[in-house]
Amino acid sequence: MAACSKCMDLFYREFGEAGNPQMVILHGLMGSSRNWQAAAADLGAKYHVFCLDLRNHGESPHVAPHSYDGMAEDVLDWMASHSVTKPILMGHSMGGKLAMKLACENPEKIGSLIVVDIAPKTYPNSHDTEYVAMRKVDMVSLKSRTEAARLLEEDIDDWAMRQFLVTNIVRDKQTGGYRWQINLGELESNQRSIEASSLEDGQCYLGEVMFVVGGMSAYFKDGDEPIVRKHFPKAEIKTIVESGHNPHFERREEFVSLVNEFVGP
Repeated sequence: MAACSKCMDLFYREFGEAGNPQMVILHGLMGSSRNWQAAAADLGAKYHVFCLDLRNHGESPHVAPHSYDGMAEDVLDWMASHSVTKPILMGHSMGGKLAMKLACENPEKIGSLIVVDIAPKTYPNSHDTEYVAMRKVDMVSLKSRTEAARLLEEDIDDWAMRQFLVTNIVRDKQTGGYRWQINLGELESNQRSIEASSLEDGQCYLGEVMFVVGGMSAYFKDGDEPIVRKHFPKAEIKTIVESGHNPHFERREEFVSLVNEFVGP
């Protein structure tokens, strides 16, 4: 991937053809660009799609602190160094909070905004159980990701969450053993700021916005619409009824169709 001589070299995956409308996708907490490959490949039929690995995730560098300010600077620097101008900016969960912040603080650099299954509010104590469970996995003696998923079962009932977490386990090229690819310590120590809203009172984005929410997700409630309207007065809110927190792969075709309809020809 192309390097940035004066800023962090975020890893990214690229789909579609240069010359098509540009789209930048920001993943959620403990996710990566890898989670978006199928949806991005579909979207690549119409757009020039860039899926980034945010700091402390995927193949991007591990850097302190893990903050929305730091991540925003990373993304803006990456956009400048890769000649990405006024893209369709899409963010999921933590990446959605980051996308909201970028749009409100840099509206002239964003073409339109898509926020996936998150609201501009605080989500208290949302991943404490996962951190405890991940800390218990002995990476030195670990034999496989299947074993890790079994160990996580002691604390995490949700099969899908366990499978999601073990996607962050990779082989260490030096030792040959396993390691967490995410910067687990940095994420855990900054979890309270990650959970908080990324926006200040009075911050507002007047451009075109679509919120895509999962009808079976606990992340977006009926009562969240007023706070969305306060920051994003033009927001369209679309619900994918049979999806949970990850509509981009739980109901990928419907999700891609909504994005295409929102952006237009």
